[in-house]
Amino acid sequence: MSDENNNLSRREFLKAGAAAVGGGMLVMNGVGAAEAKSPGAKSMGLANFDAVFPSPSRLSAATRSLASRSLSGEFGRALASLDARIDDVVDTKGMSGEMRVATAIRHIAANAPLRIHPLERVAGSATLREASMHRVPMCDLYSVSHTTLGFGRVLKLGYGGLRRQIDERLARGGLDEKGVDLLKAMRLCIDAAGVWHGRTMARLEELARDSSGDEQACYRSVLANLRNVPENPPTSFAEAVQSLWFLYAFQRLAGQWSGIGRIDQMLGDYLKKDLAAGKITLDEARELIAHFWIKGTEWCGEAAAFGGSGDAQYYQNIILGGIDASGREVTNDVTYLVLDVVEELHISDFPIAVRLNRRSPEKLLRRIAEVQRHGGGIVACYNEEVVIKALTEFGYPLDEAREFTNDGCWEVLVPGKTTFIYSPFDLYQRLQQALGLNGDGVQTPDYSDFESLYGAFRANLRAAIDEHNKGADGYATNAHPAPLVSLFTEDCIERGRGYYDRGSHYSVLATHAGGVGDVANSLLAIKKLVYEEKLLTLAEMLDMLKSNWQGQENLRKLAQNRVPKYGNDDPEADAMARRVYDDFTGYAAQVKERNGVWRPAGISTFGREIEWRAGRKATPAGNLQGEYLSTNFSPAPGTDSEGPTAVLKSYCSMDFTRLPGIGTVELKVHPASVKGEAGIRALTALMKTFVKLGGCFVHIDVVDTAMLLDAQRHPEKHPNLSVRIAGWSARFATLNKEWQDMVINRTQQVV
Repeated sequence: MSDENNNLSRREFLKAGAAAVGGGMLVMNGVGAAEAKSPGAKSMGLANFDAVFPSPSRLSAATRSLASRSLSGEFGRALASLDARIDDVVDTKGMSGEMRVATAIRHIAANAPLRIHPLERVAGSATLREASMHRVPMCDLYSVSHTTLGFGRVLKLGYGGLRRQIDERLARGGLDEKGVDLLKAMRLCIDAAGVWHGRTMARLEELARDSSGDEQACYRSVLANLRNVPENPPTSFAEAVQSLWFLYAFQRLAGQWSGIGRIDQMLGDYLKKDLAAGKITLDEARELIAHFWIKGTEWCGEAAAFGGSGDAQYYQNIILGGIDASGREVTNDVTYLVLDVVEELHISDFPIAVRLNRRSPEKLLRRIAEVQRHGGGIVACYNEEVVIKALTEFGYPLDEAREFTNDGCWEVLVPGKTTFIYSPFDLYQRLQQALGLNGDGVQTPDYSDFESLYGAFRANLRAAIDEHNKGADGYATNAHPAPLVSLFTEDCIERGRGYYDRGSHYSVLATHAGGVGDVANSLLAIKKLVYEEKLLTLAEMLDMLKSNWQGQENLRKLAQNRVPKYGNDDPEADAMARRVYDDFTGYAAQVKERNGVWRPAGISTFGREIEWRAGRKATPAGNLQGEYLSTNFSPAPGTDSEGPTAVLKSYCSMDFTRLPGIGTVELKVHPASVKGEAGIRALTALMKTFVKLGGCFVHIDVVDTAMLLDAQRHPEKHPNLSVRIAGWSARFATLNKEWQDMVINRTQQVV
């Protein structure tokens, strides 16, 4: 997902913040003030939750009610603003950027409103509107995103363990002034987290004293689970769930947008131990996981929908299953509890990616299918065998490659060790440049044969990679202070350098190409119609494209219907796509690392096919100017006519071990085709095919195009209808029309 879709100007930011609730204490008891006052709360609610999302009822009525309230946007609309800049609160003159941000985080911890709900079993809320707007509160800084921090490591260490690491490093010496300053800023962030913890504990104690019955028992239970953590390592599953959320929520409160990562790996052993000791039941554990999931919806209903791309895209990605560093299968009881919760509550705010391999448990595949057919695009799948091989061949050690997560979308990285961002470009515009269609004064070319044309395109592709590498040489060099993020990133303490100052173990700036399928279709159309069948000259073809095929509808239909297209298991079309793909990945692989920056190749659009339309002419494959073209590594809409298996076979004809930055394929499946036991078997078979054929990453979204059209016209009837966009799921009603149309235009498949 592009930061361009998430960045707001300072004027927009201040305008949005001006309408926010002021600071202070915000404690919601019973029906909250926001729900009572907001006219939209009722219409966006899920009063008939079971009717909207029929599913097994495993959770308590109180938990389902809390989920309904949160999904209604009640809590998101109550987000507050501190309405101050740190420079106006304290004297920051002479402070480094790192210390200034740490000082702001200390102030946030002491003053941000607390939000504690009766009967919620996990405490800690990111209550500041600025944070939900991709900003660091009180600072003129964008959030850090596109990363997954080292929550698993910090969970085991506790803040106390981090504090000891910092003190030991300072005592050992050898740091320059900049390094000492950074470590002191990190320590201030830990102190700030302690302040927030202390305020939360004090308020819970007060609420417990003033309540009785079930509410009092719940407050005391939360108090017991929070008392030891996250300062110290957890001693139980309940403490581990609470600690992980508190660590994560404080990053969010401070405006940082990280993925969470391998939650079943982080929590599985705690649950296994407590189950064996009889300290907890699976039903009780499921309730805790459900409350963790509900906390992830606390920004739902916030007004900002960045670039029209919807809510629920706050990089809260979760990874399930797969093997660990030693090669042992991770899948455990927590894996299945998470899927239970998602199936029942249909919360899309934590997009899930399950790591599959040829030995994945049949039970896991079935549960994925059962959840997927409820729709929402919440569960996607990696083929970890291919991903791990791609990473190791790129240069990552095997044990680290086996631990991969994603960056909050779907590009993969080593969690807690990686500074990550990517640089996208439109591959189709590189073809246009070779054809003289970009309007940049290039004379219309006259290539004598197809290979000459392809050579010109390849030269433009090579130039794009060279441009990327020049920019990557200076990446992550003291660009952005982020002491709290650095605290959760390995090597920053040891090196005395921050997340954006080459402190992390890996600095990664990936190059991402979009429009591979469109380029392949267009090249094949030129090859066949111009050079093989000689139905028209290249000059005539280019004139038609400049005029948007005006007056040439018969030829346009010929290009659409007679020339094979990527996505149909057609050898000729797939061979052209593979040629383009191999050239892109081959050029990118020539510089895997330089000047301390890793440069993996990926293929994505992340919705940029919308903004790229303005610069794209009509295509030789028969598309008119302004049409939606292919998303990520999927076929162009409407061109994949041979069914989902054919789509997978075309996609999987690529060698994805050449693509360490990953590329995804989307499938929009009609709900009627996955009903009953046969539907579950069909989805399971589709996932097995994806793994067997060597795919990389697949989204399967079960949704009816007719329902999407109805939701576009009557959003009030479908307030929580979620769809997969790219690396995130979003509630359809929060997308603008362009993004809605993009999803609607995807080919409806039947399995």
